[in-house]
Amino acid sequence: GVFPLIAKRLLTVLKLRKVYAGHRKPRHFDYNLLVVGAGSAGLVSAYIAAAVKAKVALVEKHKMGGDCLNTGCVPSKALLRSAKMISYASRSQEFGLHGVDVQFDFAEVMERVQRVVSTVEPHDSIERYKGLGVDVLTGTARVTGPWTVEVDGNELSARNIIIATGASPYVPPIKGIEQIDYLTSDNLWALRELPQKLIVLGGGPIGCEMTQAFARLGSRVVQIEMGDRIVPREDPEVSDYLVETFEREGIRVLTGHLAREVRLESGRQWLVCEHLGRQVKIEFDRLLVAVGRKANTEGFGLEELGVQIDSRGTVAVDALLRTNFPNIYCAGDVVGPYQFTHTAAHQAWYATVNALFGQFKTFKVDYRVIPWCTFTDAEIARVGLNESEALAQGIPFEETRFGIDDLDRAIADGEAQGWIKVLTRPGSDKILGVTIVGHHAGDLLAEYVLAMKYNLGLNKILGTIHTYPTLAESNKMVAGEWKKAHAPQKLLEWVSAYHRWRRG
Repeated sequence: GVFPLIAKRLLTVLKLRKVYAGHRKPRHFDYNLLVVGAGSAGLVSAYIAAAVKAKVALVEKHKMGGDCLNTGCVPSKALLRSAKMISYASRSQEFGLHGVDVQFDFAEVMERVQRVVSTVEPHDSIERYKGLGVDVLTGTARVTGPWTVEVDGNELSARNIIIATGASPYVPPIKGIEQIDYLTSDNLWALRELPQKLIVLGGGPIGCEMTQAFARLGSRVVQIEMGDRIVPREDPEVSDYLVETFEREGIRVLTGHLAREVRLESGRQWLVCEHLGRQVKIEFDRLLVAVGRKANTEGFGLEELGVQIDSRGTVAVDALLRTNFPNIYCAGDVVGPYQFTHTAAHQAWYATVNALFGQFKTFKVDYRVIPWCTFTDAEIARVGLNESEALAQGIPFEETRFGIDDLDRAIADGEAQGWIKVLTRPGSDKILGVTIVGHHAGDLLAEYVLAMKYNLGLNKILGTIHTYPTLAESNKMVAGEWKKAHAPQKLLEWVSAYHRWRRG
């Protein structure tokens, strides 16, 4: 009836009055939308707002492009590529090449990394976004009210605000760590001298990628993880495979080691860890801390305004990405739960559209199909459930596998390693999740992301022509394995009898 709707509307009005009590709403606004932070989420938010002709401001105090461009995805992949070339040179005899001796200067490798960043920079530049119609403001933003943001002393008003301030490397409170010039993903790129003895603290994606990269560049690397295995979000077989790969490349992987203290003794640096109740000392030249990232929620007015922070240390939002102030939205690492560039961009669409058009229609953010990839060699890519998660959640599944070592193109490329594992609903070809370990796994995953997004099963993949010879054929191969396991045996018996009859 009508009464419940009226009551619901009245409760909403009363709640909003309470939230905004003591804050005066401007009669006129400088902007429809003001975005704080020019990383992936902020850039996409501003882009969308400008595209739909809203007046939008984008505030950034440091560098356009945020962590992804300047200290994350782009520089790390550039470094990994150089390390991959060195790895290929060490395997030259496998490709019929002899006497290949690669000489390189670490400083020049790192300068190439910066050149790659500089080449990508125009995509995220102030000039580009101004050309799109965005007012780009360089300065420090401070949220002074639900509708106001101060930028270097100049107060601006906006009907809606998006907080996209990202995250920063988390440095655990290890005794004595302040005595050394430790590395994080923020300052790593200033290195011009190769560490001879490097400790990488952390077994997640960043830690694993940098562990392998620096080992291939010539550092003696020890990777330390407090948990019982590296890449803990993946299945145990994936962790085991990566450890075996690292150990073949001369990397020492120490799991179950808790970093307790940094000691300086007679000019030497040691990390003291606790392992099975005893102390373990590891010497190092440089220490890279890669144990995770914490949301940037402090220092720009959120706490003073009363914006709620959740137990994970990220800004608390609802399904529309609204904070407890319904006109203040969040997107990207500052809100989580997935700290990926592509999910930041994904959230930005929802935050922007809900902010600008929420009075007509709102959209709940969709996290059902979130892909990710760890860019080690081999790459580890996943979307949806893995086997460990399905078992933990009591979700029934069937598993289908294909070994990439049996794929023609992988054999020709000298990349015959890894596998594809697909989980499907029992008796169905509908995909619950996919894990790929192998060369270009992140690229191969896209077909499954599309299939899961639009509810396409393995039969559709099997019925699609895949170019030969390509790595993408492995997706069709695993679909063929599923089909083989679900062949209609009774029907095949009848068909066999039919063919016997036809032979006379």
